Amino acid sequence: MRAFVSRNENESKEDAILRHAMSIMETRVRKYDLSFTNPNTVKQYVVGKLSTLEHEVFGIMFLNNQNQLIEYEEMFRGTIDGASVYPREVVKRALELNSAAVIFAHNHPSGITEASTADKQITRRLIDGLQLVDIRVLDHIIVAGTNTTSFAEQGLI
Repeated sequence: MRAFVSRNENESKEDAILRHAMSIMETRVRKYDLSFTNPNTVKQYVVGKLSTLEHEVFGIMFLNNQNQLIEYEEMFRGTIDGASVYPREVVKRALELNSAAVIFAHNHPSGITEASTADKQITRRLIDGLQLVDIRVLDHIIVAGTNTTSFAEQGLI
């Protein structure tokens, strides 16, 4: 006789598998000092971090001069359709970690990867603030499920 597994239990198992896979990816990134110079590598990384969330999260990959990961942090958390992002806090944290470059990523729980006007405005404000302290912004990636939009590839950065 087959045991009944509720949808929530099934989702919990899937979430556990995804967390384990992300843990393996994190270990490999650190062990092999992978550089985040390939847009597809960056996209895979942030999809693993953000694709299953039901609320908006604004994460930042803080990178060294060789574009190797110093730290990934989910700095701001929002609701289902927005998150407040504070440039002062981003600059402060980038300086604390001695970052040479950053890559922004946030998710759209709506499933639409298109950059909103607000997304473009905050990206511009962040670029301007980080530029003052010589920290490069390499990209801003929007994640919706397994789909992504790259500001760099769209010519927005």
